Amino acid sequence: MHSHDLSKHSTAAVLSKVSITPVLIIAVLFGIAHVLTNGQYGFHRDELQFLSDAQHLDWGFVPYPPLTSALEHLAFKMFGLSLVGLRLFSVLAQTVVILISGLMARDLGGGRLAQVFTAIAVGLSPAPMGNATMFQYSSFDMLWWVLIAWSVIRLLRDDDPRWWVAIGLFAGLGLQTKYSIAFELVGVLVGVLLTDARRYLMSRWFWAGGAVALLVFAPNFVWLVRHDFISYRFLQSIHTRDVNEGRADGFLRDQFLINANLFAAPVWIAGLVGYFRARRYRMLAWMYVVPLLLFMLLRGRFYYVSAAYPMLLAMGSVIGEQWLRTLRPAWRVGTAALLFSGVAAIGIYAALIIMPIASNGPLRDFALKRNNDLREKIGWNELVTRVAAIRDALPAEQRADLGIVVGNYGEQGAIELLGKTYGLPPPITAINSGWLRGYPQTPPHTVIVLGSSRERADELFTDCRLAGHSGNAWGVVNEESRDHPDIFVCGPARKPWSELWSYGPEFG
Repeated sequence: MHSHDLSKHSTAAVLSKVSITPVLIIAVLFGIAHVLTNGQYGFHRDELQFLSDAQHLDWGFVPYPPLTSALEHLAFKMFGLSLVGLRLFSVLAQTVVILISGLMARDLGGGRLAQVFTAIAVGLSPAPMGNATMFQYSSFDMLWWVLIAWSVIRLLRDDDPRWWVAIGLFAGLGLQTKYSIAFELVGVLVGVLLTDARRYLMSRWFWAGGAVALLVFAPNFVWLVRHDFISYRFLQSIHTRDVNEGRADGFLRDQFLINANLFAAPVWIAGLVGYFRARRYRMLAWMYVVPLLLFMLLRGRFYYVSAAYPMLLAMGSVIGEQWLRTLRPAWRVGTAALLFSGVAAIGIYAALIIMPIASNGPLRDFALKRNNDLREKIGWNELVTRVAAIRDALPAEQRADLGIVVGNYGEQGAIELLGKTYGLPPPITAINSGWLRGYPQTPPHTVIVLGSSRERADELFTDCRLAGHSGNAWGVVNEESRDHPDIFVCGPARKPWSELWSYGPEFG
């Protein structure tokens, strides 16, 4: 394919008449499928952290910027503790990701086939699919990445520098969602410097876009300054943990297996080559290669670049469609059918593992065996019920002066949100943003301790006794039931709470 194939302005006029209805229908159907299945199981450990932070709105939190929890605050006001309702914004984000992916194919010169294939391949890729099954910053991080990529395509296609303002807006929203989007923005800048897009450095729109990004990010930046860049310390700590536990392993393998539909690998690889060969759009190649290499060198997690694949699939689909036109009709139909059915087969297999489709029977067992995230959605209601029962069995004077100390953010969110039904007191924890919220002004004389070993409980509190165990009716082994199943009742803390707090936050 020659570089000028994708650079004809005449294509824009033709393509603007191509209906986006098929791509819109595909995106909406994926959204409906997620809404229909998202009510199964319970909240994920990570969701409980976002929900807890959503009860304490601020311009920043220890582990992440504020946008995800702000959206959950809004969803909570609208739907209460509804799994489907609270996950709705994530579903909407992925629906838009699928729609914009199809639009990228259209704007790159793709016809109906390229647009439909892009939308289906993105919708049936494991990473976007997983993003729609729970609310987490990855869901919205992918949305901003994809909107930046689409804006860059429109910028370059129409040579309209006003698109820099849109890029700046989405960059600012991205920084308010997940700090790792900075790596994509480095890719954008490298792409500008190494390609013909250098001409935009002279445009006031380029600098206006930068100003918009900084303006949107500014409130969180001020929060970071006021809190001694605590989030940077958190990210360092978690990165060290991930590397030590092998969570950064398999980085390249999972680009193929999880970040994009495996059967579509030849398509996105063709897309990357196509961006490098198309002089007008070469900037987008650097927007993929730079973050990929940086994360590989710095031992990041594989999914940190998952949001780059829709733009690659879009270009690859356009190239594939042009190639199919050179084949004889029978070969054309057969090759297209093979690609669609292969992507569908991989996508259905991924959906059976990733989406919470069944809550009993062999399909449930198949998914639980292979998907750690599903296992982490089980047992929270039972844990809270058990804590409430332990509380109710205490003498009246101990119940009147009771604290609940938790060892991880899943327990924190569960006690804070689900515990309201039982009238449980707010959780006390030094984990992440819980540390910023402090400890009770009047220290409790009796505490129920979750998520701790016996040794740790005895180290912190007096007169500890084993009062129960956390588990779940399905007998599923997850972090809660395996790593810290014991629940203790203890007396007062051995040291003043102010001294315990002076050690600083625990990161988890």
